[in-house]
Amino acid sequence: MYRPRDTRRAVLSGEIVSDLRNYTVDAQHIGHAFAALHGLGVTDLQALIAVMHAERRGELITPGRLGEQLNLSSGSVTALIDRLERTGHIRRDRDTADRRKVFLRYADQGARVAVEFFRPLGQRTDLVMDQFTDEDLEVVHRFMRMMVTSMRHHRDTLRPSPHPK
Repeated sequence: MYRPRDTRRAVLSGEIVSDLRNYTVDAQHIGHAFAALHGLGVTDLQALIAVMHAERRGELITPGRLGEQLNLSSGSVTALIDRLERTGHIRRDRDTADRRKVFLRYADQGARVAVEFFRPLGQRTDLVMDQFTDEDLEVVHRFMRMMVTSMRHHRDTLRPSPHPK
């Protein structure tokens, strides 16, 4: 659908895209600062975020699923998990029903250092959200979920498979 470039909607859309870009860049800087402080690489940080998100959703993530999410081979995932386990960031838990199955969880030490580092950001985020009504936040949440879905779909078209067929 054609819309003239100087409409209020076009200007607002451009500002939102710019804000999202700035937010993403700043979030990456913060993530890299956390990683550097704790001797973690970019992939290490992505793995920790994946484990944290799975736990927050009430799901458990397996090494295989982590490898799929990060587009890593099985050997690379094993080395990554070994490294994060040695540094106290994650732990392996065996499934009580099937001892062959392993789940990854945030270790107490890893959770402690993450909370300590990110607590000030969480407090700032809470102060911003307190300025909006529940209805406003519902609209923002719906917008963000749709933007995340759009971004992931685009990301997935760019990501090569680690296991060519």
